[in-house]
Amino acid sequence: MTKKKILGIIPARFASTRFPGKPLAIIGGKPMIQRVYEQACQALDDVYIATDDDRIELAVQKFGGKVVMTSVDHQSGTDRCAEALTKIKEIEQREFHAVINIQGDEPFISPKQIASVADCFDDETTQLATLVKPVTSSDDLFNPNKPKVVLSNDKRALYFSRSPIPYLRGEEESQWMEKHKYFNHVGLYGYRTDVLFEITQLAIGQLESAESLEQLRWLENGYSIRVEQTTEESHGIDTPDDLDNLLKLGLI
Repeated sequence: MTKKKILGIIPARFASTRFPGKPLAIIGGKPMIQRVYEQACQALDDVYIATDDDRIELAVQKFGGKVVMTSVDHQSGTDRCAEALTKIKEIEQREFHAVINIQGDEPFISPKQIASVADCFDDETTQLATLVKPVTSSDDLFNPNKPKVVLSNDKRALYFSRSPIPYLRGEEESQWMEKHKYFNHVGLYGYRTDVLFEITQLAIGQLESAESLEQLRWLENGYSIRVEQTTEESHGIDTPDDLDNLLKLGLI
């Protein structure tokens, strides 16, 4: 069987309230975006960075990466991926079966995690795919900044929430993790290309408005999200302090 063509896209914005210029922050002599790109290239043959800023474009060209310019008006990485895909298809003069949206602020992202999402599309019926990780601490379980996921028996996402789900009736919260296996969402998305164009046309629904999680828009409109599990840690960087703490871990 011919392997399906999977495209990796790394959305990268210069503007950031908490960390302006984050993609160009230097980590061990390389800009962060270069480290993300190099990790992604270990998992996928085709990887592009999609940006709205000339400084990021120049930095990517300097290290020899592939880059496309996109609009400054996109509200999400998913929207940026859709525009980038249209441009990349013209550049490469070929079609892609699926797109993997790789976070531009995870310089140590595991190639195995990227490959795990890409492999979901070996199944023709997969519309969307993502990863979850078992919750290992109560702090993560009750942290609204670490969304939780409940799964079906056939590895589909039933719901995402900033609250701990399911609620364990009749049990003390301190006992919840002993009584049930909870999962955190890992923010790595895969989209079949036809589905990517469809979901970017959807209006924001009540669930997304309530939780501020864009994947709820897809579920609310009847799309299916395939889920694979990972145990590998991800290290996202939202602030300069996050970067300092990561460097202290000695990952480079």
